[in-house]
Amino acid sequence: MQLYRRVLALPGVRTLMVLVFFARIPLSAAGMILTLHVAVGLSRGYGAAGTVGAAITIGIALGAPVLGRVVDRFGLRPMILITTIGEALFWFGARYVPYPLLLVVAFVSGFVVLPAMSIGRQAIAALVPPDLRRTAYSLDSISTELSFMVGPATAVFLATQFSATAAMTAMAIGIVAVGIALWVANPAVRSAQEKADGDGLRPPRRVWLTPRLIGVLVVGLGAVFVLSGTEVTIVAQLREHDELEWTGLVIVVWSAASAIGGLIYGALHRSANQITMMALLGLLTVPIGLAGGDWWWLAVALLPASVLCAPTITATGEEVAKLAPVAVRGEATGMQSSAFTLGAALGAPTVGFVVDHTSPGWGFAVAGFGGLLVAAVAFGLGRRDGEPDRTPGDQPASTSAIS
Repeated sequence: MQLYRRVLALPGVRTLMVLVFFARIPLSAAGMILTLHVAVGLSRGYGAAGTVGAAITIGIALGAPVLGRVVDRFGLRPMILITTIGEALFWFGARYVPYPLLLVVAFVSGFVVLPAMSIGRQAIAALVPPDLRRTAYSLDSISTELSFMVGPATAVFLATQFSATAAMTAMAIGIVAVGIALWVANPAVRSAQEKADGDGLRPPRRVWLTPRLIGVLVVGLGAVFVLSGTEVTIVAQLREHDELEWTGLVIVVWSAASAIGGLIYGALHRSANQITMMALLGLLTVPIGLAGGDWWWLAVALLPASVLCAPTITATGEEVAKLAPVAVRGEATGMQSSAFTLGAALGAPTVGFVVDHTSPGWGFAVAGFGGLLVAAVAFGLGRRDGEPDRTPGDQPASTSAIS
């Protein structure tokens, strides 16, 4: 644990980790609150709720690079001000908006969602020296897992014990509180040395958005494609076996195994090859559907792939920080957030369609084969760039390097 102690001892890192943990909770709860508001509160059904979610997803995917560019040019505080006001207005006012108009304002809200994940990754790159960033990004991934375990459960509690309107009000208040905290803390997105070395000029996108960096973004998309597809299929398989009440526990086991994998990865002294991890994540997801019987068989079958979830996500953050020039770090991390968002937007409906027309076992297979396809595409992009996928001093990835 020495590496983790060294990271947490760095000035500003502890505060940053606490802030981004709480900042991600509203983001993780948003989908559940909107689903309950539209499907139950407006009596429009789950299809209509999914359409609103899709509108927000498209907004997030388009808005994240733009907000990152705002950070690059004007700093963090102007972006926090824009997103905090925009999101708070949406959650305070969405209850009064008729459904057709809700689709429009949901898209606008998605465009100005507070990019807590991007803020965390940019600040880590600024506060943590390169030799400790792997450990810091692993802590960030673990924090994300914990946030997504807290957020949806809190949303369901507020909506069922009080009302969806109460949950939306709490969401707005939470966003304002998070925005104020981030404004006051104003975590650095450039180190002192980076500010001193910078000449203020932004390199053209064609210079820094190389095939290798695109490959990193593709891996991020693929990892979330596998995760979102797996989540849908877990619910479907448990429902097929009349064990839906165990869904929460299986998800907790799945998330905990991912967090443990991230903890182990952060303690490594050398990077593992992200494309290899992506391929292993896909390969180990394919046979999960063969687990039959009780819910705990499914939980056990999920473990091998689960421990690769957080490490694969961590590796993409590490690579983006390494490949993107400092002057465009905000835009690059925004693109990474867009890749994650698109992965979720593609994974859940694609795998869900397969499950609806076949069986849950095929859902795991499609999610896994999707991951393998992504790994192949990323490998091809890295070769096209004419650079090896790892930097000098990195060891080739293997299962032993991860386990």
